[in-house]
Amino acid sequence: MFDSAHVVSIPMRVRFRGVDVREALLLEGPAGWGEFSPFLEYDDVESSRWLAAALEAAYVGWPAAVRTAVPVNATVPDVPAADVDAVLARFPGCTTAKVKVGGVLREDVDRVAAVRSALGPAGRVRIDANAAWTVDDALAALVALAPYDLEYAEQPCASIPDLAALRVALARAGVDVLVAADESVRKAADPLRVALAGAADVVVLKVAPLSGVARALEVAQACGLPVVVSSALDTSVGISAGVALAAALPELPYACGLATTSLMASDVADLLPVAGALPVRAVVPDPARLEALAASPERREWWLARARRCARLLG
Repeated sequence: MFDSAHVVSIPMRVRFRGVDVREALLLEGPAGWGEFSPFLEYDDVESSRWLAAALEAAYVGWPAAVRTAVPVNATVPDVPAADVDAVLARFPGCTTAKVKVGGVLREDVDRVAAVRSALGPAGRVRIDANAAWTVDDALAALVALAPYDLEYAEQPCASIPDLAALRVALARAGVDVLVAADESVRKAADPLRVALAGAADVVVLKVAPLSGVARALEVAQACGLPVVVSSALDTSVGISAGVALAAALPELPYACGLATTSLMASDVADLLPVAGALPVRAVVPDPARLEALAASPERREWWLARARRCARLLG
C-alpha cells in the first residue's frame, strides 16, 4: 500500500501554526487519493486516526453530497494590519475572514479592524485565538473586539470547562459573541463533551482527526451543534476530504475553513475558491508537481515508517 506513496514537502508563504514547511504522505487507491499528514508532534495513536481518514479516501470513498459547492473563509495569519489587504487578495470572492489573534491585544484589535474595513459591514469576521487566553483574558479581549461585529470566537480558551465559564462570563457582561470549539475537538467523543458541558455555540470539525468523512458526519449529527468544517493545513488532496464532509452535511450555516492552500507557496493540485466557494469534486495530484515537491529520501522514509506504525495500530 505504501510502496507507491508520495511524500511531499511544501514551503509556506508565511509561518502558520509554527509551520514553515508542510509535509504530507499521499497515497492512491481504487476510490481516489488520500492524505496522511498528522503534525510532527502527534504520537502514533493520534496519528492513526489521520491514516484511517486517508485510507477511507483512497479505498472506500465518501458519503453522497447534497450540494455542489462549499463556501469558504479567508484566513488572516498574525500579520501587521498593513498587510491585511494583501492577504485577503489571495482569497478572491470570500466574504468571510478568520483572523488569528491571541498575541498583543492592541495588534489584534488593529488587525481585526483592518479586516472589518476591507470586508465592509456585510462581511463576516471571525477570530481564532488557538486557546491562547485565560477566561479573564478572553473576556477582556472579546470586550475590545466585539465592536467589530464578530461572527464567533474560535477556541478562545484551552479547556472545555474554561470555554463554558467564558460563555457565562460573556452573557453576564452583555457581550454578544458566540464561542466555537476547535482544538477541544480532537477525538470523536469530544464534540459530545463540548455540547453536554455547554462549552460552545459552534463546533469546528476536521476530517482527519475524526478518522474520516463518514465518522465525522456521524459526530456532527450526534453533537447537535452548528458545524464549521475546517482543514489541518492540508494539500488539496486533504482539503477535498473536508469539502466532502461539508458537502454531505444536511445544513451548512457557516463558511468553512477550507481555503488554506492559499497559505502555501505551492500545491500538488489546484482546488481553489471560485466566487468564494470550493467546488465539490475529486482531486488528482499533478505528477509533475509530485515530482517537483518530493521530499528528501530521508524524509520519505521517516513518513513511510510512521504510516506503517499507524497501520499496525489500526489492525
